[in-house]
Amino acid sequence: MHQSRKPLYRVATALLIAVSAVAIGAVFGTAGLGRAASSAAPSNTTPPTISGTAQEGSTLTADHGDWTGSPTSYSYQYQRCDKNGGSCAGISGADRRLYDLRSADVGHTLRVRVTARNADGSGSDTSVPTAVVTAKPAAPAPTGCPSGNGTIQISQLSAPARLSIVTFSSNPQVLGRQVGTLSITAKVTACGNRPVQGALVYAAAVPFNQFTVAPEVQSDANGSATLSEPQLSGYPASSRQQLLAVFLRARKTGEPQGQGVSTSRLVSFKVNLHQ
Repeated sequence: MHQSRKPLYRVATALLIAVSAVAIGAVFGTAGLGRAASSAAPSNTTPPTISGTAQEGSTLTADHGDWTGSPTSYSYQYQRCDKNGGSCAGISGADRRLYDLRSADVGHTLRVRVTARNADGSGSDTSVPTAVVTAKPAAPAPTGCPSGNGTIQISQLSAPARLSIVTFSSNPQVLGRQVGTLSITAKVTACGNRPVQGALVYAAAVPFNQFTVAPEVQSDANGSATLSEPQLSGYPASSRQQLLAVFLRARKTGEPQGQGVSTSRLVSFKVNLHQ
């Protein structure tokens, strides 16, 4: 009778332990179930993106995309890739949403890798590549010309703009043996044939000693300047002279002759010693 009670006791004890284990598991959960329930690290549902113009000097802006797990923070890392978006490497210091494209990026594409974090962990995802980054356009070469239309004041003109002597004339039109005083008129323009006011115009017959070399004359609002030069004993230079060569120059006050915006040309006027 005493021996028959031991098996029953053992069975009852085993049942009691099993029931207790089930009860404890129901309250606290098993170790495996507990780990699954607490694993709620962020997971990406919409990939990160990059907006902005892929050109040197422009600024790119990263968007972290959409994530599950209610992330509490995001971090960014821009990557420089080949033109097909592969062989990417992180760019040192490029760990913010905004990134200014530099010369080293020209010919490459860029991606951004975003890491989202919460109390349970982190998750990462990478954007598609940008277009291939192009070089910054070269700044237009300076013209030295003022904006607008119409007459240019000589003070507004600078190199590389140049003055031009576009027309010239003499009075008389044909020089006889006795000229008296020769009048030479020249018109000065620049920047697409706009008249230049205030240019210093100079005229000298070649060879010298045919006519007086007058002081420089400023061009007017139409770009014209007239110089009066009396005849000297050296004219005519030859009994068979048919042309009078004249050296013309236009320049800006304060600039060395032949430099800056200055210009010069050699012109000629008809001579008829029989009239």
